[in-house]
Amino acid sequence: MTKEEQKIEQELKKVEGGLRLSMRAILVIVLLILALGVGIGAYLIVTNQSVYIEKSTIEAPEIDLAPTTSGTLLNMYVKAGDSVTANEVVARIGNELVQTKIAGIVTIANATIGQQYNAGQTVVAMIDPNALRVVGQIDENKGLSKIAIGQYAIFTADAYGSEKFTGVIDEISPEAQSSDVVFQISDKRQEQIFDVKVRFDTSVYPELKNGMSAKLWVYVK
Repeated sequence: MTKEEQKIEQELKKVEGGLRLSMRAILVIVLLILALGVGIGAYLIVTNQSVYIEKSTIEAPEIDLAPTTSGTLLNMYVKAGDSVTANEVVARIGNELVQTKIAGIVTIANATIGQQYNAGQTVVAMIDPNALRVVGQIDENKGLSKIAIGQYAIFTADAYGSEKFTGVIDEISPEAQSSDVVFQISDKRQEQIFDVKVRFDTSVYPELKNGMSAKLWVYVK
């Protein structure tokens, strides 16, 4: 093989190598485009099938414990955060012992010994941790009409980052809470806000606590 032929062969190999690199680059670009398309498609499907509720809180109804007759607080036997059993004495007001009816967790017990209490005035507040729900607040025009009892939901708690928890819609408030938005333009109406409550298995998620902030997705299809 002459030097000229060797030179031509080397040039052909360079061209062939360049074509291979170009084909690989094109293949990578095509795969990236396909992956992006799949990702966008999945996002649109999920977005279309779910209602997002950003303003949500994990909470349980407060249970107020109060004396049936007026008197002076003589003893306080619990503090906030304590676990209590059913029929446990939490305070003494005059000659009356204030007791729990069910087991739960004390949320408020900051009364001062010697303070005067009226009949029915709360001295200790508590919650039943089994009654914890995710309570989401949603504007009436942000997908409320798509939400129904029994629908599957996932939620995150701010304290646990992106970790996902699951639950089921078990209550939608029958009446609205008016928002704080006040419109100055006459053709704009005040937005109405409704509560959507999600039940979850508290024994599976014992780390979830009363008062935690959350974000909620309700799957409507």
